[in-house]
Amino acid sequence: MLKGFKEFIMQGNVVDLAVAVVIGAAFGAVITSLVDNIIMPLIAALVGAPNFDAFLVLTLGEGVEIKFGVFLTVLVNFILIAAAIYFIVVVPMKKLNDLHKARLGIEEPEPEQDPQLALLAEIRDELRNRTV
Repeated sequence: MLKGFKEFIMQGNVVDLAVAVVIGAAFGAVITSLVDNIIMPLIAALVGAPNFDAFLVLTLGEGVEIKFGVFLTVLVNFILIAAAIYFIVVVPMKKLNDLHKARLGIEEPEPEQDPQLALLAEIRDELRNRTV
C-alpha cells in the first residue's frame, strides 16, 4: 500500500501543483508589497491620503456606519494588484513566448472558418450582386 501512495505523491502533476501553490503564495506577497509600499504611497502623494477609508462614511441610527471608502480602498488595491500582475508577469511572458516560438520557427495556423459562416458569406455576396 505504501508503494502505491508513494507513486501517487511523486507523480509530476502533484509536484507541479504543489510548487505552483507555494510560488503563487510567495508571489502574492511580493505583489501586495509592491502595491502597499510603492504604488499606494505614490497615490497618497497625488491624492493626499494613502487610502479612502474616511471617504463617504454614512451613519445610520445607533452608530451603524456604511463605509463606502473602505470598499473603494479595497477595489483600488485589487485593480492595482491586477495591473501589476498583468504588466509584470503576463505581458513579459507573452513576449518571451512569442520570441521563443519565432526562434524555433513555430507558426500558429490560422483557424479554419466555420463552413456555415462561409456558406452565409456566399449567400450574402450573391444577394448583393443580384440585380432586381
